[in-house]
Amino acid sequence: MPNLKKEMNKKLPKYLLGKYQLLGTVTFSVLFALIFLNLYIPFSDTAWFGLGRSVNFLFTAGFMFLSMLILVVSRVLMYKTQDMFDMTYLQYVLWCLGEVFLICVLYTFVTVDIVKPEAPDYFHILLKALLYGMIALVIPYIISGMFIAIVEKNRTIRLMRYQSRISDQDSVSSPQGGQITFFDNSGALKFSVSSLDLYYIESDDNYINVWYSDKKGDLKMYMLRCSLKAVEDSFKGSTLLRCHRKYIVNLAKAKVLRKEKDGYFIDLDCSTIDPIPVSKTYSDNILGYFSSVRK
Repeated sequence: MPNLKKEMNKKLPKYLLGKYQLLGTVTFSVLFALIFLNLYIPFSDTAWFGLGRSVNFLFTAGFMFLSMLILVVSRVLMYKTQDMFDMTYLQYVLWCLGEVFLICVLYTFVTVDIVKPEAPDYFHILLKALLYGMIALVIPYIISGMFIAIVEKNRTIRLMRYQSRISDQDSVSSPQGGQITFFDNSGALKFSVSSLDLYYIESDDNYINVWYSDKKGDLKMYMLRCSLKAVEDSFKGSTLLRCHRKYIVNLAKAKVLRKEKDGYFIDLDCSTIDPIPVSKTYSDNILGYFSSVRK
């Protein structure tokens, strides 16, 4: 039990909170629930779902729409608030159970309104809804989480394979403009740029945008399929530091670190680049870097 408690209090991996991961979880859960509920209808005394030309089709469609809306709003909130606090496994589980509970409460009131029993037993209907709601939603949640974890594990294995190539080229440690090499998710070399020319890296869902200056000094962008997490892990110990959910900055190109009322911002040595925000999650690392440089 102590080990379980310790595990549940661990931080939830960020890859479970990615935009496409959350969207995929909702989509798979809705499809799974639709299949399950159609199998469950004949064996339930409180089910009123109907498809095709059934008189209850509109009620069914309306309920499914509201349920999906609850899931979408919940996952959008989960995605938007991930930079505000580090979610633990326990908090994630409670959040998911909260989604199930809200949908089951909705089902309970809709059932009473449609079936119109003489003496509605809300508690009995809610208990049955919770039982089948756990099956219809928690199972696809678990399957989705396992699938995402397997995909991330495979990506990490590929990352480990080409990390050695990066270190062999000494692309990070050279302070005199060594080459920084980028690989895509398959481990294929895609792009190489001097550390003196690289400004920052921006996340774009499953892609990253590498912003750099060319030989003429013009700002350019190169896009490749890779996660910001992979870049962060690959270049630990270098001047490339994560400062935000969306950004990794080459602090060798930092001109000013400013504190505003909205937080810290980094001005890079390029007037055409907007200030890069520093989120609370990564502010300690950024401040630590500048403190060490000052010393």
